[in-house]
Amino acid sequence: MIHGIYILANDVVFEQLIALLNSLEVNGAKDIPVCIIPYDGRMEKVRSYISPLHNITLFENTDSIDFWENFATQVWTSHRKAQQVWQAKNCQPVYCLGMHRKFCCFEGHFDKFIYFDCDTLLMGSLDSIYQKLDKFDWVANDFQYKSDLNYVFDLSSDKLPQIFKIEELPAQIFCAGWFASKKGILNRTNSTKLLEKLTSGESEILSLRGTDQPLFNYLVARSGISFYNFAYHQPDRVTGNHWSSQFDIIDFVLFDRGKRLTYLHYMSIAAAKFTRLCAGEDVEIPYREVFLHYRYLKSPEKKPKLTPPNLLVRLRRNLNNWVIQKIDNIKFKLRNK
Repeated sequence: MIHGIYILANDVVFEQLIALLNSLEVNGAKDIPVCIIPYDGRMEKVRSYISPLHNITLFENTDSIDFWENFATQVWTSHRKAQQVWQAKNCQPVYCLGMHRKFCCFEGHFDKFIYFDCDTLLMGSLDSIYQKLDKFDWVANDFQYKSDLNYVFDLSSDKLPQIFKIEELPAQIFCAGWFASKKGILNRTNSTKLLEKLTSGESEILSLRGTDQPLFNYLVARSGISFYNFAYHQPDRVTGNHWSSQFDIIDFVLFDRGKRLTYLHYMSIAAAKFTRLCAGEDVEIPYREVFLHYRYLKSPEKKPKLTPPNLLVRLRRNLNNWVIQKIDNIKFKLRNK
């Protein structure tokens, strides 16, 4: 049985990709093969970088890419509210269509896999994740269930309580930026059956506050896939993973109240910030030195020397950090009620 890791990437997130790959190598996943799914056609730098690397391949099954893009297009074009909102904003018929290419994971070579969004750094061993897949077909490790359910499902939809029991949804939802599953769990047969439900009106329950995430959550919950979330079932034993939390740094590894993180997710921070940072611009990014450590792990001489910001910028950053810390403290109290 082949274990593997999938990453969705292109040249836009090139700096983050290198950092993630380096973190995988030194923090417990050195011998796990990696397959990169192209977000779109902008792959020149990525192809060049990975070509000499051992154990890293590019997903090039265009039939699979076409199938899942067509699947997502049919879902979202049947969502009347989505079409109204996106057309008013002059968006494409499917917002961030490339994000849905991560569905290709289920048609790749790996029997068991863990999917990473590119804006992630591995901090610790993945053994427990793969082991949990012996009992469950879908594994997550995040506190999405503590957030507003509207990030996943449209709570204003009259159809939502007809399809799901609202009180049970927190135990079923997850962040689609990091999850583990198995080959074929979602496939062309069962997804086509679910597509019929979605295009017959059920798509309206999908939230517009995400892209692929509402669709992933719908498919897992609607099909009854066996699901386990470490953060939901073991909240006192697992760590956080979002950059807004206050973690301790020891040798460029993050710890949450003494427990080593499995991964750090830079979710919602624009890729352009990382690009500017790596070009030498003094850009404020949480755990910046940790990111730069992994980005330039194999080429420390190229690590940019950043000019300290002026007093006004420092004061503004201190204020922002104070606000973030206050919000994080509130989240921590709510999480541990």
